[in-house]
Amino acid sequence: MEVLRPGLLVSVIYRLCQYPLYSETEPPKALAPHFEPGQLLDSTMLQYGFYAWSWSSAGRLLAKLGYGPEYEILQSIFFVFILYFLSSVPTLPLSVLLFVADLLKGWAVAIVLGSPFLAAFLYIFKWAGVQFVPWLMAFMISFQLIMVVIYPTVIQPLFNKLSPLPESDLRSRIESLATKLKFPLSTCGSKRSSHSNAYFHGKHIVIFDILVQQSKPEGVEAVLAHELGHWFLLYPTKTMAISQVTILALFPAFLRPLLRTFDFPKAMILTPFEAVVSIAMNAVSRHFEWQADQFACELQDRITFHVKNLSTVWVDWLYSTYHHSHPTLTERLKALPSCSREKEGLGV
Repeated sequence: MEVLRPGLLVSVIYRLCQYPLYSETEPPKALAPHFEPGQLLDSTMLQYGFYAWSWSSAGRLLAKLGYGPEYEILQSIFFVFILYFLSSVPTLPLSVLLFVADLLKGWAVAIVLGSPFLAAFLYIFKWAGVQFVPWLMAFMISFQLIMVVIYPTVIQPLFNKLSPLPESDLRSRIESLATKLKFPLSTCGSKRSSHSNAYFHGKHIVIFDILVQQSKPEGVEAVLAHELGHWFLLYPTKTMAISQVTILALFPAFLRPLLRTFDFPKAMILTPFEAVVSIAMNAVSRHFEWQADQFACELQDRITFHVKNLSTVWVDWLYSTYHHSHPTLTERLKALPSCSREKEGLGV
């Protein structure tokens, strides 16, 4: 009888912990007044085999064009675009012309950037074999650095023209916050979006217009304090550095001579190692989020945003530790009193 592998055992345990929560039909009490039923699209797609159908459809389409199953890279590209196209249909907004324009721009960007990226990504796996890690790491780092420059300067202006915030209490709060944190603010503007969030890039702060509409100035300030907390504490740089170190740490596991030396089949050593790395990376990410939350004490305003983004509300702590890079909303709400006490000490 085959020995139960450690990685499989861990997977069974955390899934058994999470499984009873799938039967919950009501949101947690803390979220009940704010909850709007939704989150049905992904479940429906899984239930009726939408992903498998999309893959088969991509194969049939290629067959009509004269390409066989050996063109798996091309089929993967078609598969991604089929998913992207069909998943966009249920999100039709009231402004059809605006939607169509953005959709066509999105397809153009996906074709121009996504196709070469996906093709190169899959080709590296095929070309480098078991030695793909350093090549793939170099490719990903290069692509990330290029996107850091291209996105705010080329891609974002295609979809949204930033509107400078007028002189107001909100603008004064943002400028005061930037000065307090010594953030080199150059431009502060809003853009059209259905998401309630904000972010920064370079010397620019961008606020989604729906956030301004749904929140009071102090609520918007709290969201920005969280985001700028990541900048102030250098978390994006630290996260990228840790990710590259993680890939380097995984590299020896792909060396067959090393595995044979210790008499390990490749799968048996990779599965538990990847599980440990995943938990460690999630722990680091969750720590960063906790610190940013404490930096801003924004949780009360995040209730609505979290529900509108259709995030999971019922989750077992062990399952969440393995799968979630961010603390769950329930965990953040429980930490709200201590976060409020931290606020005065942090000076936010």
